Amino acid sequence: MEAALYCVATPIGNLGDITERAVSVLRSVDVIYAEDTRVTRKLLTHLGIQKSLHSLHQHNEAARVEAIFSAITAGQSIALVSDAGTPLISDPGYYLVGALVSQGINVIPVPGVSALITALSAAGLPTDRFAFEGFLSAKGSTRRKAMEALKSATSTLVFYESSHRIKDFLIDLQEIFGAQREIVIARELTKLYEHFYRGSVSDLLTQLEGDENMRKGEFVVMVAGVGKTGEESEQTALDTARLLEILVDELPVKQAATIAAKLTGQAKNSLYRQAMEIKEKEDG
Repeated sequence: MEAALYCVATPIGNLGDITERAVSVLRSVDVIYAEDTRVTRKLLTHLGIQKSLHSLHQHNEAARVEAIFSAITAGQSIALVSDAGTPLISDPGYYLVGALVSQGINVIPVPGVSALITALSAAGLPTDRFAFEGFLSAKGSTRRKAMEALKSATSTLVFYESSHRIKDFLIDLQEIFGAQREIVIARELTKLYEHFYRGSVSDLLTQLEGDENMRKGEFVVMVAGVGKTGEESEQTALDTARLLEILVDELPVKQAATIAAKLTGQAKNSLYRQAMEIKEKEDG
């Protein structure tokens, strides 16, 4: 094994989803760092792997960097795993990877399952553009403020949520995004009670309030973007493009994007890129 850090994706439920490469890497590395050693030890036992295992979580990540850096520079190979899914995706590891990369250490991804992509693949919502927001704040006022900033997004929005907050999350979503906004909730992905719930925010909130089982487990909540259905989506894109063309003819690109964002409710950064493309075509 090359002396490096291997970011290894592990199953989010069904143990059969682990890849052959992930198993090979976990068997071959010198040391494994895990978000929760108890969880990872169960996986390793299932795979018949005995390996030196250490914890790496949000409370000790910074303190682990020096030891991991020293081990890799001494020739050891290190694997990083989270409790489930791909490391760093709403899980620990960002600080470690950033620190190692800045020191010239090779970081090698070993891809596999991610709840984010797994949910989107079966949701039935547009996936040409999506924004992953992960877990919003547990504090209601902060959560609602974040939702306010996102309610006009045209891309599909993806959130993670826990069982004890899912009801409050949907209540806030209904208040800010509107009762009729289309959403999909994926619950307990790849596990025995996996289920997808589809409908308006109002419909699914009513269903959740009347179904205790729907409030159990881990959730991926996907929210349709503004105007992201069928012909309406295509027409919105055409209207936005035409608006930008008109504004770019009369104004500097940055100002054109700012005005278009105010008129359409779309993200200014995205509109700025589109405006730059229009300007380059005109100048070319």
